[in-house]
Amino acid sequence: MMPSNSTRRYPFKGHQADSGRGHTITMLVMFLLACLAWLYIGGRLWQDAEMRKLLGSLLEKNGKQETRVVTVEEQLMNLGCKDSGKKIADLELELTLARSQGYLHKHLNWSATVSSQRLLAVIGIYTGFGSHSNRNRIRNTWMQTGSALRKLEEKGIVIRFVVGRSANRGDSLDRRINEEILEKNDFLVLESHEEAAEELPQKAKHFFSSVTEYWDAAFYVKVDDNIHLNLDKFINILVSLRDKRRVYMGCMKSGEVISQEGQQWYEPNWWKFGDEKSYFRHAAAPLYVLSRDLAQYININSASLNTYAHEDISVGSWMIGLDAEYIDERRLCCSSMVGDDICSTG
Repeated sequence: MMPSNSTRRYPFKGHQADSGRGHTITMLVMFLLACLAWLYIGGRLWQDAEMRKLLGSLLEKNGKQETRVVTVEEQLMNLGCKDSGKKIADLELELTLARSQGYLHKHLNWSATVSSQRLLAVIGIYTGFGSHSNRNRIRNTWMQTGSALRKLEEKGIVIRFVVGRSANRGDSLDRRINEEILEKNDFLVLESHEEAAEELPQKAKHFFSSVTEYWDAAFYVKVDDNIHLNLDKFINILVSLRDKRRVYMGCMKSGEVISQEGQQWYEPNWWKFGDEKSYFRHAAAPLYVLSRDLAQYININSASLNTYAHEDISVGSWMIGLDAEYIDERRLCCSSMVGDDICSTG
């Protein structure tokens, strides 16, 4: 029996309708996504166009400006050094404040009174812990003591024994020096220097840096504690040179550079003196004089100055590159014979 037309079903017709509606929705979604993508791309293109327009206007504006010189401050900013410059300026202010409050003078253990007038000379007598007898011999001969030493300062001459500190701070060596300081009051103690024979080049740095910070003088003099000095004659020489600004005076000499380790006066940096192995001209160590400008140069550049095995060579090397006036004063050769010389060895 066949079914009637009124009850006949078409099972696939509804399924096809649903499939058509789903396809339409998919197309709408894709269309919306495409619109959003075009809007995004259009916005970016518009932003890029605006940016190109802005850059073009800036380039055009800069192109019309004349080239200018870059200042030092701008260069420092580019190098990232502006902060360092500010720190240095702050430290300089702190240093000035410390000086005005007398901190440096107290800290460095000076045995003197600051003078507002420029002195003629500051004479530093290099000494060591075991040289008590040499110091007493000098006090009993050419160096004045007590109130007479202070009166000499009023005339423009300051004289001090110069010594560093023991490697073992506060030991018996330091205590004996401290006792002598309290008794005699004629020392300059280099607190940051370790007293040792092999450290004499460093002692020269500390000495000239310290005395130029503390005393304003026309000349700064280094003397060994085994030297007898005719002070009056020596002062007369300094007075005659007072108007000269860059004086390097002493018993000028040269000599062979000792390159063999183990020999006396061995120079580890012998190769720097060339094939001839000869020292440049320099003032002998027992007694030499630097004018104010040269001593201040050592103070300012102390950290970068090279030293050699010997003090007098080191000081001479610092003078080579300067416009210094070398004065070869033979009366400062300090021989063991007492004659017309201004100095002699004790």
